[in-house]
Order: sequence, then C-alpha cells, then structure tokens
Amino acid sequence: MTIDAPPPPLVEIDHLYKSYRRGSQTLPVLQDISLNIKAGEFLALMGPSGSGKTTLLNLIAGLDRPDSGTLLVQGQDLTQLTEAQLAHWRARSVGFIFQFYYLIPVLTAFENVELPLLLTPLSRHERREHVDLVLELVGLSDRSRHYPAQLSGGQQQRVAVARALVTDPALIAADEPTGDLDRKSAGEVMDLLSRLNQEFHKTIIIVTHDPEAASHASHIRRLIKGQLLNQNDSQT
Repeated sequence: MTIDAPPPPLVEIDHLYKSYRRGSQTLPVLQDISLNIKAGEFLALMGPSGSGKTTLLNLIAGLDRPDSGTLLVQGQDLTQLTEAQLAHWRARSVGFIFQFYYLIPVLTAFENVELPLLLTPLSRHERREHVDLVLELVGLSDRSRHYPAQLSGGQQQRVAVARALVTDPALIAADEPTGDLDRKSAGEVMDLLSRLNQEFHKTIIIVTHDPEAASHASHIRRLIKGQLLNQNDSQT
C-alpha cells in the first residue's frame, strides 16, 4: 500500500532577508524569515508598527522582492521572475485588500470590481457573470450601480473584497482590512473573510494590529523587529 505524500505548502519561505536603503544607511526590515503556509489556511500577521508585517505580506504577494532567501508561491519561485512576469503572476494569482479600499470614485461598484477582469480574455458577458457572482457573495447586488461616495465604509471594503475575489485567485492578501472601519463594519468584513476561508477554502493572509480581527484567523504569527517569533497560536 502506498501513502500519498501531503501536498506542498502554498507558500514556502526559507531564510528570507529584506532591507531598504535610506541615504547611505541600510535598514534591515526582515531577518532570516522561514515560514510555510498551507493552501486553505487563514493566517494573521501581527506585531508593532515597523516590525515588518506589511513588508512580509508584500513579498509573498509579489509587490516587492527580497534581498536573499527562498520564496515560493504555488511552486513558483518569485525571485526568478522578471518584472513583467511578476506583474502577470500577481494579476492571476493574488487578490489584494487594503485599508483604504482604493476604489476609483468615478466608477460604480460593478465597474470597480470588473477592473481586474479587463486584463483577461473574458468576454463582456463572462465578465458580467463573474462580477454579479462576487457582488452577490459579498451582499452588495443591490448596490452594484452605486458610486463609492454613495456607500458606507464597510460597503466600500466589501466592494474591495469582491474585486479581490473576481479573478478567483489562489491567495488573498489583506493589509489592515479593518483599520479604517468602525467595530460593526469591521466585524462584518472579518466574518466575510472567514466565510471565504471556511466555505470556499480561500487562502488568506492578513496584516492587522487588531486582536479581534486576528481572532478570525486559524493561525497567528507575530513579528518583532523583523524576526518571526517561534509561536503559532491556533484559534478554535
């Protein structure tokens, strides 16, 4: 009898380093980070300001490049991709959610969600089907023709979640997704992300300062001064 080997992690990080230049100084941001993230995991990255949380998220999402180390996502070595290849990989593999939504004010909710699909070969009818599906999923079908200024903060963030989902990415990367929301709206957004993880098995990584937001994750990892602590708190 043969036993099938477990699938490889969705994200494999080994001895990763990242620093930035400020004038003549080199400022270390991440130091010797090693981390595996399974497909379908919901991970929260926590730590004080300046600990490297957002830098780590940006590296995993292909928005930045490490100085050295191994960084594989879905088996793809991101360090070996050209800028054009990396941009193409991001467009099909990662959905982004940011603190301040970054919706285009002159576009409706529908049009904002549709934007990532304009880079795909989908027909107009197919794009409409995709957008209608994710707007229904986030509970905003009745707001599809509204502009961002006509929506509450929580509704705008749910539009941003729909935009992140519309290409069916392998990974959702969220940087302080509740940081600009009141407690009720923040809870609704985190409940939505939990549903995407539990029902649709989406792999989600969030950066947050908020313990309440982090409590929705299945795992929490903490960074201090660019180093990942040796703890992995599972939430039940």
